[in-house]
Formats: sequence, C-alpha cells, structure tokens
Amino acid sequence: MAEAADFQGTSPSPARRWLRRTGAVLAGTPLLAGLLQLPSSAEAAPRVASDDGSVAVSVDSLTPSAPSDGDTVTVSGTITNKGKKAVTDASVGLRVGSLLDTRSSIDTVAKNSADVDSSVWAEIDDKYTEKFAKLAPGVSQPYTISVPAEELDLGQDGVYDLSVTLTGETSDQPWEQTLGVRHTFLPWQPDDLDTKTKTTFMWPLISTVHMTAETGSDEEQTPVFHDDELAAEISPGGRLDRMVALGKDLDVTWVVDPDLLASVEAMTTRYEIPGQSADDKNVVGGHQEVAKRWLTEVQKAVADKEVVALPFGDPDLASLAHHGTSVTGSLRHLKEATDVAARTVESILHVAPSTDYAWPVEGAVDPSIIKVSTSAGADKVIVRGDTFESGRDLTYTPTAPRPIGGGTTAVVTDARLSTVFDGDMTRASASSQAVQRFLAQSLTLALQTDRPRSVVVAPQRTPSAAQAQTMAEAIGTLQDSTWSQPQDLTAAAKSKPDPAAGTEVPPASAYPKSLRKQELPRSAFEQIARTQDKLDRFKVILSDQSRVVTPFGRALNRGMAASWRGRPAEAAIYRSGVETYLDTLSGQVRLIEKSETKLSGRSATIPVTVQNNLVQGVEHLVLRLSSTNPTRLQIDGNAYEEQPVAVSGGHSQSVKFTTNANANGRATVIAQLYTQDGRPYGQPVTFDVKVTEITATVMLVIGGGVLLLVLAGFRMYTQRKRAAARQAGEREQEEAADEADADADDDARNPEASRRRPTQESAPDTREDTPEQPSDPAPDTAPESADPSGTGERVDR
Repeated sequence: MAEAADFQGTSPSPARRWLRRTGAVLAGTPLLAGLLQLPSSAEAAPRVASDDGSVAVSVDSLTPSAPSDGDTVTVSGTITNKGKKAVTDASVGLRVGSLLDTRSSIDTVAKNSADVDSSVWAEIDDKYTEKFAKLAPGVSQPYTISVPAEELDLGQDGVYDLSVTLTGETSDQPWEQTLGVRHTFLPWQPDDLDTKTKTTFMWPLISTVHMTAETGSDEEQTPVFHDDELAAEISPGGRLDRMVALGKDLDVTWVVDPDLLASVEAMTTRYEIPGQSADDKNVVGGHQEVAKRWLTEVQKAVADKEVVALPFGDPDLASLAHHGTSVTGSLRHLKEATDVAARTVESILHVAPSTDYAWPVEGAVDPSIIKVSTSAGADKVIVRGDTFESGRDLTYTPTAPRPIGGGTTAVVTDARLSTVFDGDMTRASASSQAVQRFLAQSLTLALQTDRPRSVVVAPQRTPSAAQAQTMAEAIGTLQDSTWSQPQDLTAAAKSKPDPAAGTEVPPASAYPKSLRKQELPRSAFEQIARTQDKLDRFKVILSDQSRVVTPFGRALNRGMAASWRGRPAEAAIYRSGVETYLDTLSGQVRLIEKSETKLSGRSATIPVTVQNNLVQGVEHLVLRLSSTNPTRLQIDGNAYEEQPVAVSGGHSQSVKFTTNANANGRATVIAQLYTQDGRPYGQPVTFDVKVTEITATVMLVIGGGVLLLVLAGFRMYTQRKRAAARQAGEREQEEAADEADADADDDARNPEASRRRPTQESAPDTREDTPEQPSDPAPDTAPESADPSGTGERVDR
C-alpha cells in the first residue's frame, strides 16, 4: 500500500503557527542539549527513567477527537504506579510531537505508544498540567487536562503525535524524569478540503448458527434452537441490540446474513430449546417479545438505507473454493443460499436488498475464491487491501473498485481502517486509541492527493458491543469531519477505477496460512453432500415436501457457515446432528418385521405391512416382494412382484401378495421399499416361507370323505321327507274320526235330521273323471288307508 503523501498545502494561519513552532524548536535545541548534560541543575529537562514505563499512563478520552479553531482539547485518563517506589513531585502534561505525514508513521507510533524514549518534545505551558504530590506503588489516579487548541501551536494540517507524559522523582533517583507516557493522535484539519474522500462503512448484522434442522410435528412446525444465546444478543444491551441502536443514526451500508433475520423471526412465535440433560424434553423459549422488538428496530434502522444480503448462512467461500468444489453438489448449496437471500430479507425487513456482493473471510482471495464467489451470481467481491496488490510506484491509496476481468469487480477495502477496531475495546483507553488512530489514518489518506477517491471500510464480521460502540464514535466523528463524506457501497463499487491501481488477483500461494488452517475440511462437504442425497431420496415420498425440504435445506446452508471457523468440533457436531435427525425422520417410514410364514398349499396370500409414523402422508412408494428361490416359491408367478404404496400419516398399510408353491421346503423372501425412480428406500425385511405340498393319496381320502358326507346328507333328507308325510296322514284320520263322532251325537239328539242326512255310499263322488251314477254298485271295501295294516289285516296290492 502506498505510504508517502503528496505535498500538503497550508492556509495562511496554520502556516504562521507552523513557522512559530519550528522556530521555537530550532532555537531551543542547543539549550536543550546543554541542559541534558546537567541533570543536577534545577532547570534541567526531564530525563528518561532507567526503569522505563514504571508508571502506566492511559488516555481514556480525547475531546473533540478532531478539533478545529476555537475548540478546547480535553484529555483525561489515569496514571498508575507500577513500580516498587513511591513517585513524588509528579506532574502530568501534554506534548505535541512531529507531524505524521505517512500512514506507516502512524502505525509506528501506535505500535510504540508507551515508549518513553520517544517523548523528546517540550511540554506545553506548565499551567496546563496536573500535579500529584505523591503516587504510592500500585495506586491509580485520574487526571484531566484541558487546553485551548490555539495553545497547542499546531501548524500544518495533518496528524500530530500527541503524548501524555508523567514526570516525577523516586527515592533512588531523586531528579525529575519521565516515568510514563502514552502517545495518541490529534487530527488537525480545521478547514474543509477541496476534494473530500468518499468513505463507505460496512455495518455487519451477522451472528453464529443457532437453529437446528429439527422442527415440531405441529402444523406450525415449531423450530428448535440448539441454545438460547441469540436471545441474549438481541436483548437490550446485547451485541446485536447495540449494533442496531448505534447503526440507525449512522450513514452506513448494512450487510446482513438472512439466516440471522430468519432465526429471530422464528423466535417471535413459539420456539423450543433442548433441556439441560440428554434425557430432558425440549423446553419452550420465552423471548418472543424481545424478538419482535428487535426486528421492528431493524426495520426502522434500515429504512431508506442500502442493505446488502449475503448468501443465506454466510457460507465460507474460501473453504468451499479450497475443499468443497471437488465434492459433487457443493456449489449447488451456494446457489440455493444466494437465491433465498433476497426473498428472506425482503419479506422480513420490507426492503429490496442487493445480492451482488460476495465477502470472503477477512477479504482474503485467490483465483479459486474469486471463481466460487461469482459462481452464484455475484459480480463484486469484497477484498481487503493487504491481500491485494495496490499498484506500482503509487504514493497514495487508490480508489476501491478494481476490474479483475470477466465482468467482476474487486471492491478493495482499506486494511488499516478495517482492522483498527480489532481487539478488546472494553477498556476506555483502547477504545479512545482506536478512534484517534482511525481518524488519523483517514485524514492522512485524504491529504495524500487531490484525486477523488472512494474508500471502503469492512470491519470484523461479528463486532462485540464494545467494538460497535467504538466504531460508532469513529464513524460519527468522520461523518462530521472536514475531509470525508459518507457514501454507500453500490456508489463506491461504481466509481471510476484508478488506471494505475493493481488488478492482479493474488495467487493461491499468497493466501494467508493462518486463515487456511481454520477452513472447513473436505470431510465437511462430503457429509453435507451425503445428507443432501438422503434428503433427495426422502422428499420424493412425501405428500408435503416443503415441511422437510425447507428446514433441512437451510440447515445444510448453515453447516458451511463462515462462523464455524476456529470451532471445528462444534461444526462437526452440528453437521452430524442434521444428518442424524434426517435419518430418524426417514426411519419413521418402514416395513414391519415378519416371522416365518407357513404355506400348506400350492398358493396363498402373504401380507407385508408398511408403517408411517410421520405426521404427513407418504406416497410414490413401491413395495417389492422377491423370492430368492423362484423354483420353489414364486410371487404371482414370477420371481418378484411390485405394488404401489400410499400410507396416511400415523397409520399402517398391509399390502397382500399372491404366492405359488412348486415344491416342499423353505424359501427366503425379501420385502423392500423403493422410490418411483427405482432407488431403495429404508432397510429390507427378510423372512422365510415354509412350503408343505399336498399328495394325491391325501386328495383321494379327502374326496371320499366329502362324498360320504354328501350321501349321508341325502339320506337324512329323504327320511325327514317320509316322516313328514306320515305325520300329515295321521292328522287327516284324526280329523275324520272326530267328524264321525260329532255326527253320531247329532243323530241321537235329532232323529229327523239323521234321516235327512245322506249315507256315505249315496254321497256324491267328488272325482271329476268318474261322476256318480244311480246304477253304480256300492263298493265292497272301505277306502284304502295309508297307515300300516294291523295284525291279520289283508292288504290289496
């Protein structure tokens, strides 16, 4: 990166201050040299302590961070005696050092910010100091020094080394000496620059993976989170809560992982988290209102702002390029993650995001990473400047966009500005130093040239709450500065490239080894591919594929997230959990085990049961029953038979197959489910069928028995018919006898009626074929009885 700055012009007033300051320094140099040779003199300048840094000096606040004419600069912090001796006659003062006119000189001062040897400049007027009579060992004391900007004798515009020093004496070194120092930076640009730098700050809303692939069996498919840490991040004071609260008032470009939004939205209704032990059931999460509030705040914050959507889950593009492309189907997941990103963000935030950007981890690239990054449709890759060639013989930092061929633009971010907020920002001194260093680098960059330039800042992916606070302070000051103006990322990417800037993508050998060690291994992508293959086989049998495809598809995207870097064990556990849960669901559709079946004939029906314990129905399945010995046992006249299967959710279905036996003995049968494309589904069920053939002799015996049964039945039928006829004759005789008795009784009572009654013989013949005639003789025998004759009775035949 270019370090030198072009000549920096000055206004008349700063020029006079610079001349006055330079003259004072030059005039005092001989005197200073003489004083340094007289340490015992009362007028001697402070000498450096032999015990360097025995007192720690911190700068916790510098306001205003970038002063102008008429401002009063206030510096506050603490001093701490780290030595074993008490410090007496201590004094805290300010010193203004040299102009830092290159970006590398700022780096040097920052690296040696506590080096007492570097504090050689004269202290500002004694009235702008704070005195301490005694500073005991281990004791800390606060200080505050305020001085008008005009008293600092700042001359030329630019960045100055501002140091806070503590001088004093110890019992074993009883002379005034510098016992501690802290260097910081004072940007001085009171007037607006003619050409301001256009600065883009990417504001990331990204988290780690929180949701699992598991969902409830209810209609809403209650999501399951593997922890409740996301609730802590979005709760008031949490990391993501602070990111939103701070970012809403800044001119920044929001860079969002759609998975974060989807996860928080899932929390707005009902969600579950695992119990405390492996045996505990899931417990219901209780942060619905927190989730709703956070999403509402995000919607307000991004309104009328540029939003860039990363692929769903923020996939690790470098890991995919180095280890995943050799695994079939890996790039498919990147394409799916990109396609779903815009829909997710727009549906939740109600803004149309840009999906034209790819952001590899820490902006480190090589040709393979560029190829993968653009494979899903992105045509702009966020690249960090320290991994990309800036160009030859440049004395300034070039503008951000660089065309690298194939219609792809590398948006090169400024490495110094992007990394200044790394580290622990919970200490006020560290935060203050980061803000001043950020502003110093930005001003020095702006003063390098009068060329119009666009600068992009890409901080760490998941800033802490303290880091976010520090960034917000720096951005707020920069936006109000005289040398910079805000710009969104799209405008920066479209700005005119610098023809002198380098456009060569670094080779694979230049990719940082520290980053390569953290990448996801090839085995991770192999497991993802294996899980996807199982999902493809499972989804084709479902009546409602979306209940499974959507949660598992997103879980596979999360399995290759950049947030797994540095956490290989946790990443492996997550991927295995996704695959195991899919195996569990697939196993809910299975064949019921069967014991040995016996056939005592040449044909029989064998039932095979398919069980579906899923909530939804399954279809498009084929059940095949195969005989391993078709010579002995055939399935519907063949070696196997197939039948379609459809089973409702929570039910079982028995499928019946007709078998034909050709010989006695045992035959093994295999039942196997298949999808309609012919791929086996689930485990087969194997059972034995024992065949017992029926012989001809047995058939004759059975046939004879059947005939005897028929004859016996016929005989019983005829006997029953004769008995019925006899019973009818007996009834007729009884009726006739009863009638005769009745007539006799009537005659005895009424003789006249008896004479008028015709006799039997003279009774008319009722037969139609033999009408009665007066000359017919009377019969000589009584009518024939059908009853058996008595003893000695003669029967005519």
